[in-house]
Amino acid sequence: MKGIAKLVGMLSVSFFVACQPSNKEGGEHAVEPLRLTEETAAVIFELPTHCLGIEYPNKMGQVLGSAQDLKGPKALRPIFYGCFDWHSSVHGYWSIVHLLKNYPQLDSDGKMRQFLKEHITPENLAVELAFFQDKNNLSFERTYGWAWLLKLQEELLGWNDADAKTWATTLKPLATLLSERTQVYLTKLVYPIRTGQHDNTAFSLSLMYDYALKVGDHDLLNAIKVNSERFFAKDENCNLAYEPSGSDFLSPCLEEAYLMSRILPQDKYEPWLADFLPVLFEKGAGFLQPALVSDRTDGKLVHLDGLNFSRAHCLYGIAKAIPRLHNDLVDLGNKHIDFSLKNISNDDYMGSHWLGSFALLALSNP
Repeated sequence: MKGIAKLVGMLSVSFFVACQPSNKEGGEHAVEPLRLTEETAAVIFELPTHCLGIEYPNKMGQVLGSAQDLKGPKALRPIFYGCFDWHSSVHGYWSIVHLLKNYPQLDSDGKMRQFLKEHITPENLAVELAFFQDKNNLSFERTYGWAWLLKLQEELLGWNDADAKTWATTLKPLATLLSERTQVYLTKLVYPIRTGQHDNTAFSLSLMYDYALKVGDHDLLNAIKVNSERFFAKDENCNLAYEPSGSDFLSPCLEEAYLMSRILPQDKYEPWLADFLPVLFEKGAGFLQPALVSDRTDGKLVHLDGLNFSRAHCLYGIAKAIPRLHNDLVDLGNKHIDFSLKNISNDDYMGSHWLGSFALLALSNP
């Protein structure tokens, strides 16, 4: 792990170059978002390959219905038992699949592909599915973990690979179940959840939106669109000055703004954003500084490194929808990534088991 940290430090020069202005037609300069490089991909790849098979420490998070439920992580969740908790294991798998698809040379010895073959099996999925069907855990990982599972399924379905097709077929029953549960849940959710952590409604719906588009899940897509407008269309004056809270890894304001950039047509989105985040139009985004982490061995405080990555992901997305804010927002996103990228390979497991996925999400979808 220390070798990875050294490599990340060496990458800062390439990131500085990547965010320099490039010429557009007419002589205008556009700030380009930072993008994933092979060197960075290698750094991120090593993190989930290290933790997916680590069973302990583990935060289980389930409700016990009886003494019979007292089982270890691998017995209860034979696919997604590593990386400290279920959702981190799921997005660890997503990271691996995304990187194998785009940088197959990272697994030149085939060990990671073999790991996936041994774990994503119908027998193991049956155990995972049974856990979700337990009456005591019907809301387990709602909706954050659900969204990451659908994101993983989207990635598998977008990979022209025989093994990936097999794995997608294996995971399909769980993906279908979570899509259906999301649709039912949204009809019951009177108010969106606006926290800066796992429960944030906008973040989950953004990931699910990508999945629904990819697979043609029209019922889920419609549910996301209808309920996003119901939740957020009348919002205004979201105060970024109150962010972040001490252990946020998501920005309530920016996550909502990014989601609505996907939901609303541009002619409606810009006036909505001007009402929702007028500060972006009045001051520009330069006042928003990357979040500071005082102790990366603290599992909650280290969330703020993840916030810097998720902010960047949102800023890049909003910039696509509002061309006149493009340079300011992209430049700010670049600064957030550059600020925390060196920390994704920190030797402490509290950060290393999940931060790579958030960096990858930001760098792979600019």
